[in-house]
Amino acid sequence: MEEEAKKRNLPTVDVLGPMMEVVKQVTGYEPRQEPGLLHKLGEIYFRKVEAVEFAVKYDDGKDPRGILHADIILIGVSRTSKTPLCMYLAHKRIKAANIPLVPEINPPEELFNLPKTGAKVIGLTIKPDILNKIRQERLKTLGLQSNADYASMERILAELDYAEKIMKRLGCPIIDVSNKAVEETASKILQIFYRGDTSVE
Repeated sequence: MEEEAKKRNLPTVDVLGPMMEVVKQVTGYEPRQEPGLLHKLGEIYFRKVEAVEFAVKYDDGKDPRGILHADIILIGVSRTSKTPLCMYLAHKRIKAANIPLVPEINPPEELFNLPKTGAKVIGLTIKPDILNKIRQERLKTLGLQSNADYASMERILAELDYAEKIMKRLGCPIIDVSNKAVEETASKILQIFYRGDTSVE
C-alpha cells in the first residue's frame, strides 16, 4: 500500500503500526505480518455455514429427507423452540433438523426407520399453561384473536398427549423446555449428543 500510495503521490497514515508496536512490547510476541488472519476461512467456518444452511433447508419438517442426513432431530409441538435450537446448534457445527408433531399429520416414516447408529432424536415438551400463554402472545403478534383453537387448553393438552405418545414410541430422550432459555436447552441437547447422557429433563 505504501508503494502504491507513493506512485500516486497520495499521503498515508499508519493507523495500526503504533498500536502493534505497543502490543509487541507488552506481550513480547512478534506480529505475524499475515493479512486476513482474523477472518481466515477454514474447515470450522465452512462446517458452520453448512450446518446453518442445513437447519434452514430442513426446518419445520419441510423435507423429511433431511432426517436421514441430520446429526440431531428435534421433535415437539409448535412453540417449543425447535427452530431457534436448530440454529443455535448449527453455530456449534451440528446439523439439526426439526419435525413438528401435529395430531392431524402423521410424522414422516423416516423418523421411525433411522439406523441405530444414526442421528439422535430428541423430544421437546412444555408445561400446558406456559404453552397456552406463549401461543396467546403469538396470536396477538399475528393480529388474531387469542381465543383461537390453536391456543385453547383443550387443543394444547391433545397435542402434548399426542407428542408424548410419539416420543415414547421412538424411545427418545425428552427435555422439558418450560421457562428455559435456548442456551440452557441446547446445553442439555449437547450432553445427550456428545455424552449419551439421557438423564436430562
